Amino acid sequence: MAVVEIPTRTRPWVLACAVFVVAAVAQRLYWIAGGRWAYTACDRTALVDPTGGCGADQVMALPFWSGWGAVGVGVALAVVLACTVRFPGRWATAGGWAAAALLLVVAFPLHLAFEIPAALAGRPSDWRDLGARLVLVTGGVLFAGLANASGSQRGPAAVGYRPVPRWTRRWAYVAVALPVVGWAVPHALWVLGVPLGISERELNDIERNLSTWTGVAITLVPPLAGLLVLGLVQRWGQQFPRWVPGLHGRQVPRRLAVIPAGVVALTLVTYGVLSIAVLVGELLTGETRWSDVRDGWAVTATLLVFLGWGVSMAVTATGYALATSADTTMTELPGSEHP
Repeated sequence: MAVVEIPTRTRPWVLACAVFVVAAVAQRLYWIAGGRWAYTACDRTALVDPTGGCGADQVMALPFWSGWGAVGVGVALAVVLACTVRFPGRWATAGGWAAAALLLVVAFPLHLAFEIPAALAGRPSDWRDLGARLVLVTGGVLFAGLANASGSQRGPAAVGYRPVPRWTRRWAYVAVALPVVGWAVPHALWVLGVPLGISERELNDIERNLSTWTGVAITLVPPLAGLLVLGLVQRWGQQFPRWVPGLHGRQVPRRLAVIPAGVVALTLVTYGVLSIAVLVGELLTGETRWSDVRDGWAVTATLLVFLGWGVSMAVTATGYALATSADTTMTELPGSEHP
């Protein structure tokens, strides 16, 4: 029987992905057997104890996607991993990217961007759910690393600073402006008691359920995080600035910039599309009325903000990747800016 030799560059990723899959499947089998450690029922019960998993220990019948459905997904991930090792090539790499996208979409990292600051500000939070999402994000990053390592060999990244095309800068500015105008401004007004685009009842719910510090955290974190997209169009996004000890002047790894930006963009677009689809479905079934949309127009507009934010970030990341590719000269990029 022939022994499969795993290339050196993919070996660490294969091992890390294997550990992730085995641990995830083992945890689900533990829940199926009756254990409830790290299990949460906050999205399936009427109990209101997020710090205790909303009565997770009282759940007798495990939902399908928390049990055998998740085990099936784990088996599928194991098949992707085995195919990457045994049959490397374009299709195996595509499977790795698909697995990474699935895990990242299911993890919904955008939820973490809001809930973790709120939890740190003192709001009772479901840490079991947050931990599970962080684990899924880790798994998505691992499979993305595996797909990248198992893909075709590429030349080294471009050395030195390479200005991005003008269109990339424009999209970057859009990606920075949207969370400020479409998220921070209305949320700041709500925290201050101004019912911009929402009803008085919704404003009262916000004032009752959110402390001042939690409201401030939820308001400021997205636009502050959005400022990082400027790194995709500035020199410090390609070369470490002088104030970074030990790294001054060194090249920023392209994946360190492109992969996080791509993950966030995918999450934002997915959330925007799914949320709009849910809203349209509720309007068609009559569960939500047009008058509700009109009265809460600021909340509805937030869905479009997320979608536009994700698209603009994805376009910006694409421009960054093209500009920093060693195989691309500046004359090949439309709208290129020269120093």
